[in-house]
Amino acid sequence: MTPAGGISLTSAAMDGLPELSARTRLLVVAPHPDDETIATGLLIQRVRAAGGEVRILLLTAGDNNPWPQRWLERRIRIGADDRRRWGQRRRGEMLQALQQLGLDDSSLQPLDWPDMGLTELLLQSPRAAVATLAAAIDAFGPSLVLAPALSDHHPDHGSAHVLVRLALAGRSAPPPLLGYLVHGDRGDDSFEVAGSTLQVARKLAALEAHCSQMALSGTRMRHLAGRPECWAWPAPPLAALPWRPPAWLNPWLRLSVVSAAGVERWHWARAPLQRDDAGSWRLLPSAVAREAPVFARLTLALPTPWIFDHWGWCELS
Repeated sequence: MTPAGGISLTSAAMDGLPELSARTRLLVVAPHPDDETIATGLLIQRVRAAGGEVRILLLTAGDNNPWPQRWLERRIRIGADDRRRWGQRRRGEMLQALQQLGLDDSSLQPLDWPDMGLTELLLQSPRAAVATLAAAIDAFGPSLVLAPALSDHHPDHGSAHVLVRLALAGRSAPPPLLGYLVHGDRGDDSFEVAGSTLQVARKLAALEAHCSQMALSGTRMRHLAGRPECWAWPAPPLAALPWRPPAWLNPWLRLSVVSAAGVERWHWARAPLQRDDAGSWRLLPSAVAREAPVFARLTLALPTPWIFDHWGWCELS
């Protein structure tokens, strides 16, 4: 198996991972507290057992999660101070979880970006956000990066993938990047990594440390964490957009394109699109300033209580 970018795997990596050793420097990009445990709790332990180093780059404090807070604090209204206190609680829970996985407090690097706001951060301030992320990556110097998959349905997760890809773009020898999927269906091109009985037990103990999230979602989170950890290399870029939304939605559809050249956004009806012979939509090459990698996102500009993406992101060639 060879990841995008031509970085080959060692023959000793029978499960698809680059060989783990004392030289391994694993960087886990976690949009929220608990993502690191659910998606990489076993791998973290395996890297530490091999003598390697682990850094957790926490993008948000997970403070914009009102329903567990309302339930546990017996309150309806949540103000800015309440959210700040909730974020501090979640970070404390995360530090306890990391201890269960064999890490100390120094392994955590928080960026304090807005929870449920990574997409707008990416679309409004891409250069600043990418520069901050690139500096954090350079400071640690990882030999392997794990970040959310582009296809993850949580908007913070998909946008985190785009941010990481842009931060790694243009490097002559970028570290291998694997995507993990928390919210969504795993593809056929992914591979699984199992752990020992003790490692699984420690991972589940780490999950229980995130007690604020377990209060209302314990069953779902135990299911997510109980699955084998599953990762995939970034999929090849697409020539055409993968979406064919119904025409009656056109007034509310918004298309965004992000690359190293910047961000462009349109109403769907005004976007520089054309149909190909197969009936798929393609961006007009002359209409968009693009520099690889290039990512597109389709959204519906209507209020909804549903937080997950319906179309989300794709990568374009």
